[in-house]
Amino acid sequence: MSSSSAVYRSAQIGAGVAVALFTGLMLKMVLPYLSFEPGIHFLTTKSAAINSNTVFRTGFYTHITSSWWVLLTGLLQFFPALWRKRRKVHQQLGKIYVASILALAAPSGLILAFYANGGLSAKVGFTLQCVVWWLCTWQAYRLARQRQWEEHIKWMLRSFLVTLAAMSLRLESYTMFYLFGTKPIETYLTVVWLSWTGNLLLAEVLIQAGAARRLLRDFYQSQPNARPAHLQPLTVSA
Repeated sequence: MSSSSAVYRSAQIGAGVAVALFTGLMLKMVLPYLSFEPGIHFLTTKSAAINSNTVFRTGFYTHITSSWWVLLTGLLQFFPALWRKRRKVHQQLGKIYVASILALAAPSGLILAFYANGGLSAKVGFTLQCVVWWLCTWQAYRLARQRQWEEHIKWMLRSFLVTLAAMSLRLESYTMFYLFGTKPIETYLTVVWLSWTGNLLLAEVLIQAGAARRLLRDFYQSQPNARPAHLQPLTVSA
């Protein structure tokens, strides 16, 4: 294995472990809400009128539950070695990921964006995040249907990095507040935007660095005969 491949594998495993830990933390955070009590944790930041609003409560519970399994199914998609001999499972997990974002997580996120704290800036930031999330995921799905696999992976990277905005928001909040001493409202309004725009920028860096092609090559590595004809040059690529 070359040094560049070793760095890539290490980064892939490290990122996977970090996201897996965050997914576990998110499950721990979600479970208390399933008591459907209005006076706990995040819900205490909302007025009684909002907490009693059926639209808000439906959007909230739909978003926190669907976003959790979107995190899990999305993470599993980026470890091709798991699916080389289980392509049907890979496809089914991908369908769950896509359908959950398009039908549940992103639309319910738009509902929460409407009720977001922080005024117009926060509402617009969260709204655009949900729209971009939906569009990236739809594009990934459309390209998969067209069997344009490398482009599909590029858009899945963009989609999943927006999915990880929840993780970035928390990390950036802690960093800004505890290391740089920013005020709570300044921190909040900054990370509302930075959490997903920064992640999209990271996605483009990864794509330009060849992450999509590496993932595609890894998926077909043990199945050269199953590799589509237009992917054959991958056998000789660096």
